[in-house]
Amino acid sequence: MTSNKHEPRLRRTMLFVPGNNPGMIQDAYIYKCDSIMIDLEDSVSLNEKDSARALVFQGLKTLCHGTKEIVVRINDPRTRTGLMDLETMIRAGVRVIRLPKTESADDIRFCDEQISRIEKTISLEPGSVSLLAAIESARGIMNCMEIASASSRLIGIALGAEDYVTDLRTKRTSTGIELLFARSMILHAARSNGIAALDTVFSNINDEEGLIRETTLIKELGFDGKSVIHPKQIEIINKIFTPSEKDVTNALAVIEALKEAKQKGSGVISLNGKMIDKPIVERARHILELANAAKLHY
Repeated sequence: MTSNKHEPRLRRTMLFVPGNNPGMIQDAYIYKCDSIMIDLEDSVSLNEKDSARALVFQGLKTLCHGTKEIVVRINDPRTRTGLMDLETMIRAGVRVIRLPKTESADDIRFCDEQISRIEKTISLEPGSVSLLAAIESARGIMNCMEIASASSRLIGIALGAEDYVTDLRTKRTSTGIELLFARSMILHAARSNGIAALDTVFSNINDEEGLIRETTLIKELGFDGKSVIHPKQIEIINKIFTPSEKDVTNALAVIEALKEAKQKGSGVISLNGKMIDKPIVERARHILELANAAKLHY
């Protein structure tokens, strides 16, 4: 779930879709991901940047993706290509921009200023366009807190692990130990500023056990969701991030116990002989928010 600054919504899975692949852009809506992230950056070669941008513009203007959140990862907005991406995507109706390789609060503020200019130019209500920052370097991780608080447009920060581990002069491992510090920094920065924390992709699409292990880990750490590179990963990740029937039943019982205590004028809340304090109540409310967003009917 996201922040108190923005409407809460699920972001368990954000499916990467190459911006130069018309078939995937057209069919992305059929998958049960929460967000579709169309990529104009790393997955598009330099000589295809302009044609991919035009393709995505036409696709977004003509295709219907239902209620799915559409995110577009642009190129660096300080470049001509990135600035054109930003202008074109906002005109196409995109309301969440993913900023790649974010290293400082200045990166966020610059993009915010450009978005404000574009909103004014096309008579769009100020603040209509949100930002999602991808952090992909040691410098970016060390500046997480400043990045997370740099703009009211920011709805979340995401880890980009491949560039990050290269910057550290190491590589991805099955344990994920090399990412623990980065994940912890991103999570704490996000929670301190009331925005979403999104994990990196799991690149081995044939390793289902590894995907389950890594997704379970980041769920236990406190992340809201994960970027996805293949549709067959979506169901697995969604299941891990969705409250179980037992979770929902327990949460409902906690809220009911709270109501009963209030009706009795009691400051002490108990359930099945156990005392219930404020953190337990807050967790119960969060579980019910997730269940409601997932449209669960237990």
